[in-house]
Amino acid sequence: MERLTVDVVRGQARQPLVRDLSLAIRPGEMLALVGESGSGKSITAGAVLGLLPSSLRIGEGRIRFRGEEISAWPDKRKRRLRGKEIALVFQDYQGSFTPFMKVGKQLVEAVRSHVRITYGEAKELALHWLNEVDLPAERVFGSYPFQLSGGQRQRAALAAAMLLQPKLLIADEPTTALDVLTGERVLDLMTKLRRQTGCAILFISHDLRLVLKRADTVAVMQGGRIVECGRADTMRRQAAHPYTRLLLESRPLLLRDPGTGRAAEPDKPLQLVP
Repeated sequence: MERLTVDVVRGQARQPLVRDLSLAIRPGEMLALVGESGSGKSITAGAVLGLLPSSLRIGEGRIRFRGEEISAWPDKRKRRLRGKEIALVFQDYQGSFTPFMKVGKQLVEAVRSHVRITYGEAKELALHWLNEVDLPAERVFGSYPFQLSGGQRQRAALAAAMLLQPKLLIADEPTTALDVLTGERVLDLMTKLRRQTGCAILFISHDLRLVLKRADTVAVMQGGRIVECGRADTMRRQAAHPYTRLLLESRPLLLRDPGTGRAAEPDKPLQLVP
């Protein structure tokens, strides 16, 4: 993305919601876009996918994917890109699957809508990816979504996103609706799949703890703008922008490093504060 602006259109008036945004994600990299609700994170993802609501428009800037400028592509061409080259994992795992169709049928249809293969080949591919996300593949393939737990549905959604080995995976708050342990497991699987396939991940989150622990690069968004962008390890210790420092300071600090008495880093030995 280069100097991207997204406007809300009301009649003849246009008001920018995302302003002058520039980001680049390399193959195999996880870039986290972090900020409070309403900062423009999901709008940015929608612009990349070509899924903005009818009231929003890209005003200025460019979105380049694998060397091509895609923001001006017609909807039909963008649909061919979604799912095959760019995939999405939603925040709401309950909305990832149609409730009245078995998971396996939906996975097979997703594959065959992009690639000309037989039903048997598509089923084999679906079972492979269900196995990759540590699910009992045959049982999940033959289950309706309501027969799975929330964590299982989110992992099945991750399998669906990875079916065609996309070059870019957009994970929009993928753990918000899950408990902590299940969320960590989903993120572990995302990391594993990224290493296996070399896909880039745009990880959207409001949870700075997860961002600093998982991402290679962090972009902090406030009021529709990127206010700071840098390596996660550097930002954890040397955040430059006041808003980033405010986000860091707002993290719960219930633990201390036993050696220094200071608030501990996420990867250091911890002990409870007396």
